[in-house]
Amino acid sequence: MDEAEGHLGSYPSFDAFFTRPLKKGARAISSDPIVSPSDGKLSCFGRIDTGAQIHVKGQLYEAGELIGDAEDARRYSGGQFAVVYLAPGDYHRVHSPVDGNVTLLRGIPGDLYPVNSIGERYVPQLFVRNNRVAIVIDTATLGRVTVVMVGATIVGRISVTAMPGPFVPPGVHDISPSLPVSRGDEIGMFHLGSTAVVLLEPGITLTRDIGVVRMGQSLVSES
Repeated sequence: MDEAEGHLGSYPSFDAFFTRPLKKGARAISSDPIVSPSDGKLSCFGRIDTGAQIHVKGQLYEAGELIGDAEDARRYSGGQFAVVYLAPGDYHRVHSPVDGNVTLLRGIPGDLYPVNSIGERYVPQLFVRNNRVAIVIDTATLGRVTVVMVGATIVGRISVTAMPGPFVPPGVHDISPSLPVSRGDEIGMFHLGSTAVVLLEPGITLTRDIGVVRMGQSLVSES
């Protein structure tokens, strides 16, 4: 609570408490080109197969299903992905991992299975079965980066900065004019907690160790 704006009695609702913003300057933003989009646990990362497939905790995912566009997913073949799990006690806002412009949103309806070790073990294709929002960020040096916010049990709502309103409707939404973002700028929030998946085109390798990570920490070094 010391890092959050306001005090315990200042939040008008349970949702307001769980989506509380951080105080300005509470997180240092690395100067490296790719940073963690959220507080949580970096549960896995690695290479995206040539066929745009992602291996996560023993399950094989089609990147096209995950982001809601099979053709756009081809650009990520040979690239990198990272999965950050937000526990209920974590800070619940998601921030841009890169400098660029938010140009597109995809609202992808689905279920709300738990996104934790139990869900990962017993629910096949968990990430592509759950409700999610894909946030597309076009960059000058890294190509197109997609951040997928995956919903979970109790997390029935995902809101984003680029689209005013309580949630993102199903479908593809062009953001015009595009929304400029810098590393660490807020791009969305979970109305409780869940998972953020970052997809990157070929050309950069993620090197951070698995484990606890904070928003703004580098994903390409241990700084």
